[in-house]
Amino acid sequence: MRKGVWKMSTEKDKMIQGEMYDPSDELLMKERTNARDVIHQFNHSVSREERTALLKSLFGKTGNSIHIEPTLRVDYGYNIHVGENFFANFNTVILDVCPVRIGDNAMLGNGVSIVTPEHPLDAKGRNSGYEFGRPITIGDNCWIGTGATIVGGVTLGNNVVVAAGAVVTKSFPDNVLLAGVPARVVKEIDQHP
Repeated sequence: MRKGVWKMSTEKDKMIQGEMYDPSDELLMKERTNARDVIHQFNHSVSREERTALLKSLFGKTGNSIHIEPTLRVDYGYNIHVGENFFANFNTVILDVCPVRIGDNAMLGNGVSIVTPEHPLDAKGRNSGYEFGRPITIGDNCWIGTGATIVGGVTLGNNVVVAAGAVVTKSFPDNVLLAGVPARVVKEIDQHP
């Protein structure tokens, strides 16, 4: 950028950076529609190979081995980055207005929700139609149990297990079992060689 020239952020830039943005922006609506078209194909395909190819075309990054059972719901897809040996069971929701980064060997149970979007707490802000998001990072070797929810701003370390139905609202370190609403550490996990 030349000295003295200021570049205005687009609504997409603001969205990805976690700033307040307008989700009715024309480009964002077009990208959500594209993602829904790809996900519709994914959810209605009987071919595992076709589903894998669709995911690799939609997601920002994947490992070679990725398997997600239908149905899947996403906002954009391109903000989702998963590592090697990724598995998600039926009815997964990953709302990716901000980046979602998941490490290698991750497993998601049935009905897991990973959601980065948020709305202002005050009614006037919510009613404006603007929103914001916070990124989510999940380490290697994590297992997210059936019906668990992970909200924006959370970072989970490596080897974390999230119990079925837990709601994770804050970050946690490596090697812990989380359970409850809101989730808390119920056990440290020994890693055997």
